[in-house]
Amino acid sequence: MIEQIHSPRALFEHTDALRMRGERIGLVPTMGALHAGHLSLIDAVRAAGATRIVVSIFVNPLQFGPNEDLAKYPRTFADDIAACEARGAHFIYCPAPDAMYPAGFQTHVEVEQLTTQHEGPVRPGHFRGVATVVTKLFNATGPCIAAFGRKDYQQLRTVQRMVRDLDLPVRVLECPTLRETDGLAMSSRNRYLSEEQRMHAAAIYRGLHAASLAFASGERDTETLLHLARTPIAAHTDSIDYVTVADSAALTPAGATAPASSVMLVAARLGATRLIDNCLLGEECLQERPLAS
Repeated sequence: MIEQIHSPRALFEHTDALRMRGERIGLVPTMGALHAGHLSLIDAVRAAGATRIVVSIFVNPLQFGPNEDLAKYPRTFADDIAACEARGAHFIYCPAPDAMYPAGFQTHVEVEQLTTQHEGPVRPGHFRGVATVVTKLFNATGPCIAAFGRKDYQQLRTVQRMVRDLDLPVRVLECPTLRETDGLAMSSRNRYLSEEQRMHAAAIYRGLHAASLAFASGERDTETLLHLARTPIAAHTDSIDYVTVADSAALTPAGATAPASSVMLVAARLGATRLIDNCLLGEECLQERPLAS
């Protein structure tokens, strides 16, 4: 039976003892409601050399705004435990909120420039919450290998910058986005979608796919790329928060000409559900998938 650990101190004591025996620790940070994308991160840390794998399951209140879905965020703990055990994880780290943020908690971690665009203005405080909880997860796990998916692209870059700036002893793995057969990025929030909304949600991928194909063919005009992406997305979603082309490292929005290394970032809504996605233009979203409108 996979072991469950409930406090930062207990996790550190476990992993410290394992390192003394020469084990390498892999960490997969999640908020639960696991899908195949999460489980692929377990495979990634194992392939990178981890001999003991911790999956954290913690719905982090600091990264939810006052009008967001903290209370209704899907919680499927029993299924998550079974899936992690079947995939070969060794420990589940599942602290309660008051174990992570005890009374009087007042210290936060903030990454500045990378978080001011895109998701930052739409979700004030979100990345401060992410950076704080990830720092605490890294501290409790100790030196480790940690895997993050590209699906939350701005979050990935924020974590990478935090690790670099603070000299944290963590190797961060950048893992590809896993997609459904119609291209929709796997996400815990997909389960909010009705059957009809689910069909329309694939338009996000179609927009990214069209822009990436054009970029791979030499198109560099930013407005053209944005138009190619926006057209199917606008036709099949209720609203668009943003569709942006940005430098893939700095995340600064592109000018009239897309940088040689560009990422396209999308956030759109279907009913009450907000979905985000992205692709590295010319590199991702080029595999064959059903693209019927």
